Amino acid sequence: MLRRALPGRCGFCLAAAEPERPWCAACFEALPWNLPACPGCAEPQPPGSLSDRRCGHCLTRPPLFVRSRVPLRYEDEVARLMQRFKFHASPRAGTVLLELLELGLPPGALAWPQVLIPVPLHPRRARERGFDQADWLARRLATRHGLVLARARRCQATRSQRGLDRAERYRNLRGGFEVRGPLPPRVALLDDVMTTGATLDALAQACLSAGACEVEAWSVARTPLRGE
Repeated sequence: MLRRALPGRCGFCLAAAEPERPWCAACFEALPWNLPACPGCAEPQPPGSLSDRRCGHCLTRPPLFVRSRVPLRYEDEVARLMQRFKFHASPRAGTVLLELLELGLPPGALAWPQVLIPVPLHPRRARERGFDQADWLARRLATRHGLVLARARRCQATRSQRGLDRAERYRNLRGGFEVRGPLPPRVALLDDVMTTGATLDALAQACLSAGACEVEAWSVARTPLRGE
């Protein structure tokens, strides 16, 4: 109610925001939208690429989720906003990212899943950080759109994915999640940032083992894989 009644400020530049939006028109237009992107893993593709063509990684090793929905690239203002949200637990940053995710999902996407599952942190890491960003996003997204929320469990405290290449990330997370079934046929997974898709692939495997038939991977932003 306060946000609607009082003049808002842009979450990026602090200029006057658009009505009922946490951003201004100029910053919104300058955001690094993830287009074109691979429909399988959401990896950003070169300009002029066909939007429905899968990348080489997905052709040689298809992910266990049927498609990805990741509207932004983890660059520039989106990266800075994500860092404030993820490492400083900024609710304002989280609200902006959540609204960008909602706006970036295609029509009908939010009506597709029968269950929404956030990528969980290991309890020890959650205690160290004091904040679980994927859970924060999923709870609010479920409340806004009437989605059923389910939970997954990390079976072990795997080492950080930072600095690992694609193959090492997949090996690091093999068998890393457990989901109590039975799950309904359509499941969407939610994470804040998607890098190679290894985490979401491992969680998709657990969901399929728990009875799901199709799994989608959702994330706010995708890290471009430069140099791979």
